[in-house]
Amino acid sequence: MSGKTVNSAILLLVIGNAMALISDVFIKLLEPNAPIFQFAFLRCLLTLAFLLPLAKQLDRQHLFSGLKIHALRAHIHLAGIVCMVIALTNLHLATANAIFYAAPILVMVLSVFLFREKLTPLSVVAVFSGFTGIIVILRPVEFNWAVIAALGSAFALAINAVMVRQLPEEQSTVHKLFLNYVLIVPAAAALAWWEGASWNGEILFSAAGSALFILGYNITVLLAYKQVDANQVTSAEYTGLIWAVGIGWIWFGEVPDLWFLAGSTMIVVPLVLIGLRHRRRSPARGFNPASRQDGQAAQVTGASDPAVSGYP
Repeated sequence: MSGKTVNSAILLLVIGNAMALISDVFIKLLEPNAPIFQFAFLRCLLTLAFLLPLAKQLDRQHLFSGLKIHALRAHIHLAGIVCMVIALTNLHLATANAIFYAAPILVMVLSVFLFREKLTPLSVVAVFSGFTGIIVILRPVEFNWAVIAALGSAFALAINAVMVRQLPEEQSTVHKLFLNYVLIVPAAAALAWWEGASWNGEILFSAAGSALFILGYNITVLLAYKQVDANQVTSAEYTGLIWAVGIGWIWFGEVPDLWFLAGSTMIVVPLVLIGLRHRRRSPARGFNPASRQDGQAAQVTGASDPAVSGYP
């Protein structure tokens, strides 16, 4: 599973999205009244610790290049984590993840306003179908603070994804991730101190598990997109919703209803069709050491570097 072929890259993304869902499970296992800011601080701190062995990949000549953009993205990321915890601890696992899939739709909308990009007819269909799908899943009677938090997390993901374009190109993905968490920790620590909750070993366990598996997701994404064009395999990312339904059903007894299935279809299918359309336009590209820079440039799907898009 090197990610050097389309099939291996797809398999990596399927496994990676399963790891992301396991990270979500660690969050969902938290008590409803668990200290959210304490969890966010510990997860960010532990993620930074897990990244330390990769510190040699930092570009010391451009260590703090683009600091303002990095700082803004970091704090948006922190807000996304907090919103995600609220959503996952109060909504069904599959429902929360279905709302999170509003992020790529929001990326398309933001790109139109910020970068004057033009949407294709299929993209317009994806936008309207996606938002309608969210309404179908939620239904007005189920709209509450947890739903607002899930939408807030999706907005944080989308904004961070769009802002990737403004980050220095000379910085590696590891560099961007490392700097992101360095800048998150002080604000997260301040919020945890303000929260004033007593330190809890269960919170530490959940934060460590969530941090480890979300970092595993980032690594699989890096490997998958490093040597294969993003538009050839990005539709595999939507297997995350299948994992969410399966894990939620088996582990938490959350049986999806017809409203959820219909709404999820409206969200995911147009996005998959967009990915397949781009895939048909681009010929398959196998592993070629001379094309390594091309592969790294192709990590941008829509507006985001997959491993730096800020998945909470």
